Amino acid sequence: MPTSWLVLIVLALAAVGYVLGRQRALSGAGGDNRKLHSLPSYYGSNVAMKVAVPALIALAAWLILQPLAVETTIRADLAEEAERSERPISLVMSDVRRVANGLDTAIERGVITRERAANMRTEFTDVRERLAEAGVALGSAVNSNVLEAAQRYRGFSAIGDIARTSFVLLLAVGGFLYALRESTPDFRARNTVETGVRYLLITAACIAILTTIGIILSLVFNTIEFFRVYPATEFFFSTTWSPSFGGGSELGILPLLWGTFYISLIALLVAVPIGLFAAVYLSEYASKKVRGVAKPAIEILAGIPTIVYGLFALLTVGPLLLSVFGDGGLGWMRAGTAVMTAGLVMGIMLIPFVSSLSDDIINAVPQSMRDGSYGLGATKSETIKQVILPAALPGIVGAILLAASRAIGETMIVVLGAGAAARISGNPFEAMTTVTAKIVSQLTGDADFQSPEALVAFALGMTLFVITLGLNVFALYIVRKYREQYE
Repeated sequence: MPTSWLVLIVLALAAVGYVLGRQRALSGAGGDNRKLHSLPSYYGSNVAMKVAVPALIALAAWLILQPLAVETTIRADLAEEAERSERPISLVMSDVRRVANGLDTAIERGVITRERAANMRTEFTDVRERLAEAGVALGSAVNSNVLEAAQRYRGFSAIGDIARTSFVLLLAVGGFLYALRESTPDFRARNTVETGVRYLLITAACIAILTTIGIILSLVFNTIEFFRVYPATEFFFSTTWSPSFGGGSELGILPLLWGTFYISLIALLVAVPIGLFAAVYLSEYASKKVRGVAKPAIEILAGIPTIVYGLFALLTVGPLLLSVFGDGGLGWMRAGTAVMTAGLVMGIMLIPFVSSLSDDIINAVPQSMRDGSYGLGATKSETIKQVILPAALPGIVGAILLAASRAIGETMIVVLGAGAAARISGNPFEAMTTVTAKIVSQLTGDADFQSPEALVAFALGMTLFVITLGLNVFALYIVRKYREQYE
């Protein structure tokens, strides 16, 4: 049974359980709400919760664990094939998954039958050609070991799907009957439901934390693997970035860090003054009517996809700067892709970020401080310069640091606007690149994940993660300290 249908069945059973649980509690009390321990809705919610929550949790866990269990079983049988073909086991397993998915697609489109897919042999059938008839393209011919592994993969997956459907439906029906039996007037349904909701909230928080831990561990393990095959000293202190998948690569991070910080600095030089001045105007000078129009208009910039900003840099800002500073102007710029191009567009992207945060922080300054300044005879501009901005400064600094971490992690604007040259130069009209752009390029294509040229992407990601984490922690510390002054 498809997962979507299984979810719909569980939710429908939960809805029916809600109605029946509520009715059963009321009928047990003779229709008098006052004889119930809890409101009738709590009895219905108790049934719905005990139907849906265990079943959906089990379904989610099964969807995660089943592929891992199937792949672990298949991998054990493919060790000899990987050794014979001299390919990493991960690539062989990728071929198995493609063939298995291709067989499923061919069955769905009526090209072959289920029995034919289960009994197909490479000695009698060109698997690649048959799957091509179903619109499935394979990069290479399928040998017997891969085909047999794909058939076992499909078989184990089919058994797992049947077991998953049976187990989830059994949990849902069991929860339905158990909770419906509990729906008596004396049952403390409210306590049970509120406890269940609290545990759901705790689970959601734990999922967020565990996801973060999983991301960190995936970076850490692959970074350690990279440093086993490439010296850490050359990675952190070399000024040359020259990857070569044929060997002899030089993978120094310093040029990438320089480009990252240089572009981010130009972006902040654009975003901070404009965003801060806009925030001061909106919070201190603008009327309610103007603020109601201007603030949403500025924040529209935050909803524009970064790929659109990248196209704007490539097609508009780059040619404009080239006409002014290029051969037709001052002669400083040789191409439209440069640090200045990406920095200016990234600064425009960050304006609503700085403006909105600074506006909220300035509005959080107590009105009594403004009134005290006016009472002493200060003008509005003097009050802003000498009272409001100094009081809001810690929060504004935190907003700037958060904007800096956002700029450091940007990718698409850099890819389209800054170029791909890894160099250390002070000229803002030269093409450069960043850490994020090189992470994309190193993982694009058919990369061998056992090679340093591919593993370096994880080391770059780990370095960037540490930098942005430090900025975020520092920014949150400043903002928290600021909030404690006025709460």
